[in-house]
Amino acid sequence: HVQLVESGGDLVQPGGSLRLSCAASGDTASVACIGWFRQAPGKEREGVAAIDSDGSTSYADSVKGRFTISQDNAKNTLYLQMNSLKPDDTAMYYCAATSRKCLSAPSPGIYNQWGQGTQVTVS
Repeated sequence: HVQLVESGGDLVQPGGSLRLSCAASGDTASVACIGWFRQAPGKEREGVAAIDSDGSTSYADSVKGRFTISQDNAKNTLYLQMNSLKPDDTAMYYCAATSRKCLSAPSPGIYNQWGQGTQVTVS
């Protein structure tokens, strides 16, 4: 089992930047794919970005060119650098992990271990 703790959410103006972090602990060796997801009030949870154990990445079309996912294996920490933020990016952001390989696009369905989220508000 893997424990995930997100941090870095904040209130930011449109056009601004934020970096989210996700600290992983526990059985991190079992993780094959880890990613970021978000859920706005009244909307379904959607995939934002994911990174596979081989370093390959995938992004939702809505964030391509603005967000970058990365990881520091030595620190067991996942990051999401978010630039050119828009009001539509406002949501609770979650980190999630799975022992399955990443899909071609980040999709919540294969992830079975989730953090509690960090709030991002763009206004």
